[in-house]
Amino acid sequence: EVQLVESGGGLVQPGGSLRLSCAASGYTFSNYAMGWARQAPGKGLERVAFINSGGDITDYADSVKGRFTISRDNTKNTLVLTMNSLKPEDTAVYYCAKYPSSGGRLASWYDYRGQGTQVTVSS
Repeated sequence: EVQLVESGGGLVQPGGSLRLSCAASGYTFSNYAMGWARQAPGKGLERVAFINSGGDITDYADSVKGRFTISRDNTKNTLVLTMNSLKPEDTAVYYCAKYPSSGGRLASWYDYRGQGTQVTVSS
């Protein structure tokens, strides 16, 4: 059974930083591309970051480019999203997601998604 468990969310002031982690299990993590998505209250799901299976290709939504960094450790089955210069509009539930192939692109569909972790950016 595929399981994706996010952690690291919380309350942070504008301009601050936060590091989200996702622990993956139930499949061969290193064979699949991964991503992060978010959903703000009353809004749809926004894909924010993509990383291929090998970790050498990444892509970001324009809204987070230059502030967020996606990375992965295939030896630990872990996906990370490092978020800097956070803004109030970054407030959302953040989800770790698995793509059904080793590559793809940011907008490709997911086959699994975690339960999410809340990130709130407020003073």
